[in-house]
Amino acid sequence: MITAIVLIKTDVDRIPEIAETIAALDGVSEVYSVAGGYDLIAMVRVRAHEDLADVIPGKVNKIPGVAHTETHIAFRTYSEHDLEAAFALGLDE
Repeated sequence: MITAIVLIKTDVDRIPEIAETIAALDGVSEVYSVAGGYDLIAMVRVRAHEDLADVIPGKVNKIPGVAHTETHIAFRTYSEHDLEAAFALGLDE
C-alpha cells in the first residue's frame, strides 16, 4: 500500500464543501481541516504509485476551489493505529 500525505490550499469560504468532496474520492482515507499554511490535509492510500496520478492530479487538483497541493510520499510506517477501533469507542451495546 502506498500512502501519500497531500497538503491542500483551498478557497477559505469553501473548506467544508471541498473537504467532503475530497473525502468521497476513491483512494482518500481521511481529510483533516488544519491550521497553518494549508487548509486541508488528505491521506491517500493506493496500491501502486501510478494510482497516485489518478487520485491527486487526476481528481483532487481538478476540484473547483482547490488552489494548490503539495504531496509527500510515505516510505515507511513506524506506528499503526486501528481507526475502526477508535471510531467504535463507546458504541458497545
